[in-house]
Amino acid sequence: MGELEALVLGLLQGLTEYLPVSSSGHLAIGSYLFGVDGEENLTFTIVVHVATVLSTLVVLWREIWQLLQGALKFKWNAEMRYVVNILISMIPIGIVGLFFKDTIEEVFGSGLLIVGLMLLLTAALLAFSYYAKPRIKENISPLHAFIIGIAQACAVMPGLSRSGSTIATGLLLGNKKESMAQFSFLMVIPPILGEALLDFKHLFEAEADAAASAGSISLTALIIGFLAAFVAGCAACKWMVSIVRKGKLIYFAIYCAIVGIITLFCSL
Repeated sequence: MGELEALVLGLLQGLTEYLPVSSSGHLAIGSYLFGVDGEENLTFTIVVHVATVLSTLVVLWREIWQLLQGALKFKWNAEMRYVVNILISMIPIGIVGLFFKDTIEEVFGSGLLIVGLMLLLTAALLAFSYYAKPRIKENISPLHAFIIGIAQACAVMPGLSRSGSTIATGLLLGNKKESMAQFSFLMVIPPILGEALLDFKHLFEAEADAAASAGSISLTALIIGFLAAFVAGCAACKWMVSIVRKGKLIYFAIYCAIVGIITLFCSL
């Protein structure tokens, strides 16, 4: 992977991690176009995912600090309830990540056919949440947090947007637009870090093969990809919060439908 490819793929990851268009699907498409695969792709994916997590911490640091301050009081206050809901939402993805991630990847892989189909499913979810008129609830309940967590677990499928799935599910359950974007971005921090640790474990298990392929991706390319993903992630995170509040998800549904159809044709 060269520096130009790292820049483009880093920008792609940073933007699509928060926009409801599937970062995994776009990375799969980009990697296919650039001919990037194997351990080289895995190493780069870990780096850019960590970069997007850091962008979340930067953009939402005030909210995170407020939650930590409230939770560390060890009282059943609003902040503690919020943190508990985030922990509840992590249960489904934790089960999938620990026990079924490899199986899912083996069965479905990251081929363009699956990516195209999942992009169409993302488009359907976003469109349905846009036109549905559920009763608005003030706070996310533990049950809703668990259901939203199931949506996040399903988004391990390449092409099925994590943010699109979780935000759309939360909106369909009747949660407020203002709270869903923030909850969606905060709930993903622990799973992404956990996934990165598991991927590092896989790299160490295949240390000999990784060492053989390490020369194909330079440290410069990794740094460029990291910075590109971090900067794009900061911009996309701020933008997405505003978009959800204004209820403009239908435009992303149209985009996902178009890209999904094109991807399906390319997979034939």
